[in-house]
Amino acid sequence: MSIFLHILMSNVLPMVIMIGLGIVIQRAFKLDIKTLSKLNFYLFSPAIMFNLLYKTDISASVIGKVLFFFILFMVAQYLIVEAVIRLRSYQPSMKSAMRNSVLFYNSANYGIPLNQLAFAGNEKTLAIQVLIMMMQSLIPNTYGIYNVNAHKADMRTIMRTILSMPIIYVIPIAFLLRGFDVPIPQPLATPLGYLSDAFIGTALITLGVQLGNMEWKIKRSLLIDVSISGILRLVAGPLLAWLIVWLMQMNALLGIDKLTAAALIVSSAVPTSLSSVLLAVEFDNEAEFASQSVFVSTIISILTVTAVIFFLQLDI
Repeated sequence: MSIFLHILMSNVLPMVIMIGLGIVIQRAFKLDIKTLSKLNFYLFSPAIMFNLLYKTDISASVIGKVLFFFILFMVAQYLIVEAVIRLRSYQPSMKSAMRNSVLFYNSANYGIPLNQLAFAGNEKTLAIQVLIMMMQSLIPNTYGIYNVNAHKADMRTIMRTILSMPIIYVIPIAFLLRGFDVPIPQPLATPLGYLSDAFIGTALITLGVQLGNMEWKIKRSLLIDVSISGILRLVAGPLLAWLIVWLMQMNALLGIDKLTAAALIVSSAVPTSLSSVLLAVEFDNEAEFASQSVFVSTIISILTVTAVIFFLQLDI
């Protein structure tokens, strides 16, 4: 019960309050959701990514094993969601929205606090979570943009859009500056810190604004799709992660210790990412489904994340 209350009070309830504030503000003032989306894509998200990659110590061995796990995990998730898409016979826009709701998970403003709570601030597990967050930030800004535009734009236009995303430049720059021990001048470090700190609040408010902008009546077909998305993300996700780390532990070359395995499984158990909402809003692609998938999966994760931590028998 104490684990449940810890997760509820420290991770989920603060997020729900922020989302609620966004709903109230939208109902009262009718904000421009596109403007909020651009602030997240072009300012706050790149800033938090740069700060975490620049400041976190990550070894080459950990990088290799985490990236190998991540590739296998994403491929496995993709195959499962593609099977569901075929069975449901979705339209092109809904295909991309369903993929995004399952493949993109909240590794930053949910995953990092959860990691800190579950592993008592362990630096090794934080480094693992930062790597997962890096990949989960890179993919929505490349494949995610292609996915939501492939059915309605040509490849040249899509590539131009992808290359305009600052996150794809931020990641190599952060690694290079850290690798060569290049200090960040204070006049740059201070505004970077301000922008980084603004990410979580602005992203959650953006989700709330989108939720407040739609009707709170879900069609039966949409309810089924949101439920499918939640099951694939919150139940199938950690089960797939467990299977992959078990297989890795069986291999002498890819062997990972118990702590690393647990960190990877916990990282896979988080709800759908806000990135799926931001992409849906920015490119007008099933925004209502995306918002409800994030909201519902975040609420249900109160139980599913608690179950994952319980079965891993983590000492919190």
